[in-house]
Amino acid sequence: MKKKSRQQRRNQRTKNTAIGLVFALGVALVISVVSSSGTSKVTDVTLVTHDSFVMSPELIAAFNAKSGYNLKLIKAGDAGSLTNRLILTKNSPIADAVYGIDNTFSSLATSAGIISGKFQATDYGYVCFNYDKNWFAEKKMSAPTSINDLVLPAYKNLTVIENPKTSSTGLSFLAATIDKFGASGWKPYWSSLKSNGVKVDDGWETAYYTDFSGSSGKGSYPIVLSYGSSPADEVRDNGQSQTASILDGCFRQTEYSAVLKNAHNPKGAQAVIDFLLSSEFQNTFPTTMYVYPTLSGTPIPATWSAFTQIPTKTYGDKLDFNAGRKGWLADWSAIFG
Repeated sequence: MKKKSRQQRRNQRTKNTAIGLVFALGVALVISVVSSSGTSKVTDVTLVTHDSFVMSPELIAAFNAKSGYNLKLIKAGDAGSLTNRLILTKNSPIADAVYGIDNTFSSLATSAGIISGKFQATDYGYVCFNYDKNWFAEKKMSAPTSINDLVLPAYKNLTVIENPKTSSTGLSFLAATIDKFGASGWKPYWSSLKSNGVKVDDGWETAYYTDFSGSSGKGSYPIVLSYGSSPADEVRDNGQSQTASILDGCFRQTEYSAVLKNAHNPKGAQAVIDFLLSSEFQNTFPTTMYVYPTLSGTPIPATWSAFTQIPTKTYGDKLDFNAGRKGWLADWSAIFG
């Protein structure tokens, strides 16, 4: 059977999620009818996430059945856009719980007072550049092995990244360069990157699925800022992945979930968080969102062993984002306009 493209599978998951929401609503209506007789009661609970979140119809139904709540999902852009939207609506939050704020934006969310209690680490991964092996083979070019290579003339106009002002992956890479090149070196590096024709997209999905040549979008850029686990999802009919990771200059990203302050249903929100941390949901992270689960002992697909490598060193994930973010982004904007 011909392997579906990653985008096709994502489209199917989106369709399935829509079907699942209808199914979940049907479950809620049935239980609500029962509640009129005084034997049961269902309360809506809303989870807001970044755009890459995946929860199958079966899992939505399972949560509803086990918790007695009716789960609703809202997607609100990349992690940066998600965080900013929650800050703007913190007095009347759009949801009860949040998933997808990561360690580049968590301190901003905490200082803005949008969460109740503490963030719960839900999954993690490594923000690394990927390259299209087929593209470089066809051009008979050596692929880059370090982020230092991306400013070389040989790789001019070949790289697409995400905007650090709106994207957690973009901010992760910015932090990695600040850590790797130091206070005196990171801005010259970015100036060189700009001069070498780097393209900046607002979010990861556009960069990876539209502009990157090695995924379903078949774009014109053979180098993309993505994740170290992404090659495991680009395995072709020959059993080989079309992509590989650049393991120098990676950032260890942790994603969190939390109950939102002023939530309409805080108990339901905590039930959602508990479900995201359960083995039933944690088992899905590697195959749906291509990140590592935080629950110890969760099985990892065999393809990860073959096509995913963990960088021996990461950069930027220990920086003080709350102290540095505003200045970093101002300096970055001065370079890129």
